[in-house]
Amino acid sequence: MMHNFLSNNRADLIARCATKVAARPLRNVSADQIATGIPLFLSQLIRTLEAEQSDGRLEGTEISGPSGGAGSSLTEMGVTAAAHGKALLALNYSVDQVVHDYGDLCQAITDLAFERDAPFSIDEFRTLNRCLDNAIADAVTEFSSQRDSANSARQTTEGNQRLGFLMHELRNALNSAVLSTDAMRAGTLTLSGATGTILKRSLDAMTKLIDRSLLEVKTENADMYPQEVFSLAAFIGEAEQSGRLAANARGCVLNVLPVDPALGVQASRDLLLAALGNLLGNGFKFTRPGTVVELRAYAVEDRIQIEVRDHCGGLNQGDEEKLFIPFSQRAGDRSGVGLGLSIARQNVEADGGTLSVENFPGVGCAFIIGMPLHRLN
Repeated sequence: MMHNFLSNNRADLIARCATKVAARPLRNVSADQIATGIPLFLSQLIRTLEAEQSDGRLEGTEISGPSGGAGSSLTEMGVTAAAHGKALLALNYSVDQVVHDYGDLCQAITDLAFERDAPFSIDEFRTLNRCLDNAIADAVTEFSSQRDSANSARQTTEGNQRLGFLMHELRNALNSAVLSTDAMRAGTLTLSGATGTILKRSLDAMTKLIDRSLLEVKTENADMYPQEVFSLAAFIGEAEQSGRLAANARGCVLNVLPVDPALGVQASRDLLLAALGNLLGNGFKFTRPGTVVELRAYAVEDRIQIEVRDHCGGLNQGDEEKLFIPFSQRAGDRSGVGLGLSIARQNVEADGGTLSVENFPGVGCAFIIGMPLHRLN
């Protein structure tokens, strides 16, 4: 009888399945998979065959389900198969590999039965096929359901993050426009002056952000920010103008060191300026009262470094990289949404640069943008 054959050769069948699984590309047998999945299915198959052999068809159906998988709830075998499908998804396997797991057992039973010349009845083969069909259906259903839920959650998270990035950058540009407008009103300044230039730049930045977002709806390959070679000194001077407005609004002091006029950088000016603006805003937000935020740019061998140093008191050990995780925030002022540093790193890396943080416990932090150096003629 098949149930006796399966019971007597259970260890051999599991070993054969493990060998088949391990032989498939990009697939290894885990300890959990050996202990569950197919071994549990094999035990339930044996119990189903024993029940039906003794005319306990109702008991057998309760274990493994009726033909065609009809039923409003999962059977004992269905619960195990569903858990197996969910486990394989967690291991990043594909749906065809879920099916192969049960196919391996069927092949192992067939091969071993042929080797041992073990005769099985037609009814036993029907039970075997019914159990395999139901288990595969339940495993694939759960695998697909969990995969679809995970994909939906990931897409929602990515959509929220992209929307958050857009809103954060729009808010920064709008804030610069408001500050420059207030400064012009208070000082009866004209649009043709430096403050008017900041206002125009802020409005242009908002226009580009909106245009880029509309274009990304049509294509994921939108290139709205081409690279160019520009003077590092002029770039720092531009960042200083808007930075001083933000520093004044926060009651902070911005100290900008002179920059070698021979230094140049190749990047998307708008993206790099937005990244530097986020770093400065972060410094103004967290530096302690009565301290300064320092901005300097210099060359180190074949690279330029743009450094924003604050006096926030430093970070807890191990928190450096956590700052760049979207929606994470430092202690203290939580008026933002925790996207500024994440956006800054994304903008810098889009130009082939790096953004890192150096921690000075008890003193503050230095955020450093690294880019390839271009000497100006």
